[in-house]
Formats: sequence, structure tokens, C-alpha cells
Amino acid sequence: MLEEKIDFVITWVDGNDEEWRKEKDKYSPHKSEDNRQIRYRDWGILKYWFRGIEKFASWVNKIHFVTWGHVPEWLDIDHPKLNVVNHKDFIPNEYLPTFNSRAIELNLHRIEGLSQQFVYFNDDTFLLKPVKKEDFFRKGLPCDIFNLNTIPPTDSTYVSMLFNNMKIINSHFNKQEYIKKNFFKLFNLKYGLKLIRTLMLTPWREFTGIDNPHIATSYLKSSFEKVWLLEEDILKETSSHRFRNHSDVNPYLFRYWQLVTSNFVPTKSLGKLLVLDDNNSKIYNTVTKQKYKMLCINDATNIKKESLIREKLNYSFKTILPQTSNFEQN
Repeated sequence: MLEEKIDFVITWVDGNDEEWRKEKDKYSPHKSEDNRQIRYRDWGILKYWFRGIEKFASWVNKIHFVTWGHVPEWLDIDHPKLNVVNHKDFIPNEYLPTFNSRAIELNLHRIEGLSQQFVYFNDDTFLLKPVKKEDFFRKGLPCDIFNLNTIPPTDSTYVSMLFNNMKIINSHFNKQEYIKKNFFKLFNLKYGLKLIRTLMLTPWREFTGIDNPHIATSYLKSSFEKVWLLEEDILKETSSHRFRNHSDVNPYLFRYWQLVTSNFVPTKSLGKLLVLDDNNSKIYNTVTKQKYKMLCINDATNIKKESLIREKLNYSFKTILPQTSNFEQN
């Protein structure tokens, strides 16, 4: 039996690209749409993503680099494992141009040549240690963590998206039936202390929410295809929004679908989410000490020392990944 290939997919935007900015500025977002700078800010550390992949996950089959059309000047687009994918290569023309990450992500399964098993990375998620194929897929199934959660009652496009995702999940699946049939996938010791919260939320009749680790996610392309078949209207609506909107769903919906259909293998957490501010010693230390296999460095709205943070982030990553990768031009 041939071993299944595993691709990586990463989405990236160069918020400093003048042509991209001009195109974005042609479309004035409505008040319900999210057009904040942090959705597009680039910290100049993308090359360390590629260095991390080459050093810690050299087994990857293909890297699909999804972009509006720009590529970093240092990137070797002829690398045999690299597939540079323009939005127009896979997103239906009626949804273009788009500046909504959710519209882009919902259509990833359309990328030509994408393997059935793939791992989706945001460009703020980095490998810090070696990872194995078995960290992401086992016996053809995604490795994941199924922890119940609640959704905070705040007014944001992110929270609205979580509500929209869960509404769809609860319309298709019965929580109590799932627990009876898949008890040890929900109550698995690999999940650690978060099991307590899951236990506390068990009596609720419906799924109140599902915890999101905010690291790279393992997907089956067939999961995208299945949900598109059943929920085409809402997926098309989200795809039509040029900027983030309160009525959106996002690819967590596909992940939730994998979980509630028991189409996954329970695993331990591979990483951590940390949020930038003006004092990021914990982030710098996490990188240099390689505390986790994976780290997501989330942007924030209240940053003032942008140039200093950029400098320190680059220094921290260079400490563990000093060698130029083959994805970088000489």
C-alpha cells in the first residue's frame, strides 16, 4: 500500500504591496466588514517559516503558497516542492478580488494538485521543533483535539463566525448521540486539563462551542467537498464577501465536521498561541528555547513599537534557524 502524501498550504499577503493596496482601496467596506490593518500586516519573518519546514518537516510532499499575486523577492519560486498559487487559480471568478481570508480558506480544496491529506497554516504559525507525519495524520485520518467550549458574547466578526459555524453543526448533528457513540474521542486523556471544561459542558443539549487550538490544522480535502455539497449557500455567501463579515463562516466549520463525524484521531497539543503586545519577552523566549513544536504568533491592535518588535522577532528566529533554506534565492 502506497503511503499517502501530505501537503502543506499557507496563505500570505504582502500588506505593503502598493498595487495590492490600490486594488483593496477600490472597494470601500461596509460598516459590518472587517478591514483593520492587523488583517494584512507583515512582520518580515516568513523566511523562517520556510526554514522551519525544511529543517523540521522535510518529509512534506508539496507546499502550496497561496497569494494575491505577489511573492517575496527572496523566494525561489522554482523550488521543486513549491507551488505558488494565485487567488485566481482556484477561487471562482465571481468572488474576486477578495480581501477576506475566510473566502480564500473556504475554497482551498479547489487548488489543483492538492493532496487528500493536507495541513493548513496561517502565515503566523511556525515550526520550532521536528514534527513527524504522524503528528498530523494517522491511518488516513487527521490528528486533532476535541474539547468543548463556549462562545463569548462579544460583538466581533470572529465571534459571529463561531456562532454561525456552530449553528450549522447543531443543525446536522446530535450532541448526546455523539457522546454515546464516541465517548473516548471526546473524553480522551491526551487532552489534559481541558477535559474538565468538556465535562462541565456535557449536560447542555447542543454543542455550545468547540475549542480552537490556533495552530496548523490537519484536513481531508474530502471534508471540504462534503460540507460544500450540503451547505453550499452559506459557503457561497461568505465567499462573496470581499472583507470579513458578521454572517461569515470559516474553515473551522470543516474541522468541526471532521470532529463530530469522528473522522479524526485524538492527539496531544502540538503548540501554543501567543499574542503580540509591546512586551513580548515570552514570545521571544518561547522561540529561542523551542518550547513547543509549533507556535502561533497572533497580531494585536494596540502595538506601538512595531519596528522594535520586528527586529526582535527576526533575531529570535535567526537564533534557531540561522541557515538559509533552499526556498531562498542565492
